[in-house]
Amino acid sequence: MEDFTKQELRDAIAAAESPSWSERAAAGRHLAAAPQIESVAGVLHRLLLDAQDTGVTSATAIALLARRDLSGLRAVLAARAVASDQGTADQLAAELDCDPRWTTGPDGEEMIAQLRTLTADRDPDVRNEALLRLTRLR
Repeated sequence: MEDFTKQELRDAIAAAESPSWSERAAAGRHLAAAPQIESVAGVLHRLLLDAQDTGVTSATAIALLARRDLSGLRAVLAARAVASDQGTADQLAAELDCDPRWTTGPDGEEMIAQLRTLTADRDPDVRNEALLRLTRLR
């Protein structure tokens, strides 16, 4: 995770509004690396649900999942739960399903433990998406 200056944070937030998909994708990767993503959660959510290009969705989701923490996983689950565009929903599901932590061994247990924790999340969409993911494992 990166430390951001206020200017870098403002620049990344501005890039998230760019007409260029590659700039939006870069902004998603950059913002996903912020120590406290809660402060940019709204921007990350919009990038995860990017209506113009699933490349933005993919880049942002991969970066959030690479954090390997509850905040990153929660953000992706929250977006997946409300994605109305089928392509975006499928892309988010693919990134969740292809997360390297699903491998056998301790990494898989890490992901399962985080999903179990998120079944008690304050957001019902996150809770339901975490439950759905766990149910598929049975």
